[in-house]
Amino acid sequence: MTARSRQATQTAAPSPDTLTALSLREAYRTGIPCAPIRDLVEAGDVQAAYGIQEINTQHWLAAGRRLVGRKIGLTSLAVQQQLGVDQPDFGMLFADMAACDGDPIPAGAVLQPKAEAEIAFVLERDLSIEQPTMADVIRAVAYATVAIEVVGSRIANWDIKLVDTVADNASSGMFVLGNTPFALNGLDLRDCRMQMLRTGGDVISTGVGHACLGHPLNATLWLARKMIEVGRPLKAGDVILSGALGPMVAAKPGDVFEAQVTGLGSVRAAFA
Repeated sequence: MTARSRQATQTAAPSPDTLTALSLREAYRTGIPCAPIRDLVEAGDVQAAYGIQEINTQHWLAAGRRLVGRKIGLTSLAVQQQLGVDQPDFGMLFADMAACDGDPIPAGAVLQPKAEAEIAFVLERDLSIEQPTMADVIRAVAYATVAIEVVGSRIANWDIKLVDTVADNASSGMFVLGNTPFALNGLDLRDCRMQMLRTGGDVISTGVGHACLGHPLNATLWLARKMIEVGRPLKAGDVILSGALGPMVAAKPGDVFEAQVTGLGSVRAAFA
C-alpha cells in the first residue's frame, strides 16, 4: 500500500463518535439493546454525547424522517441532583414517534418501554429570536394538552448514566397527545394535579405541575434558549414535551395507561 492510499484509508475511517451513533441505530433497527456507551464518550463529556445524538439526527433526517418537536428530560430537581447535573436534557421528536389517543402501540416499537405523564405545548410561532423570554414563549404557544411519553432505551437493562441517555436521543420512544387543545389563558399549570392509571383503574403515578422545573413553561423556556444555542430553533407547529410530572412506569404488552391532568383532561397509551 502506498503512502497516499494509506492516507486515504485513514481519512475514510469513521470516527469513534460515528461508530457509537451507529451502535445506537443498530439497536433501534434490530430491537436488540446495546451495551452502555458511556465509556466510549470522551471523559463522559455531555457535549460529546449531544454530538452523537446530532449524528443520528442528521442520519434520520437524510433518511426522510420528519422533525416535529423536542422532548425535555431531567426536569425533576431531585433527579438532577441524583445525576450530578444542573440542567435538563433534550431529544428530538419525529413524526413517526406520534401515536393517537388509545391506538395500540405495536409490540417492539419501543425498546424497554416506560410511560410517563406530561404537559405538551404546541407552538404557533417560531422561537428563533436571541435570548427569548417567558413572554416570548407564552406568545408563541398555541395550546397545551395532556400527553403520555413512552420513553425507551437502546441501552440494555436501562443501565444508563447522563451521557448514555443524551446520546440515545434522551431515551425517547413515542408519544401520545390528548385530542383537546387548551389555550394557556386560565390554566393553572403550576399546581395542576396529575394521576396516571393502568388497566383496571389502579393509580400508578401521581404528580403536580411544579415538579417540572417549578412550572412546565420554565422547562419550555430553557429548551427555547438551548435550541437557539445549538442552532436548531423551535418552529411553528413544533410539539414540546415539557417533562414528567411524576415517576415513569414500566409498560408491558396489554397495558393501557390513562394520564389525567386537572384542567387538561386525559389521554391514553395502549400497548399491543
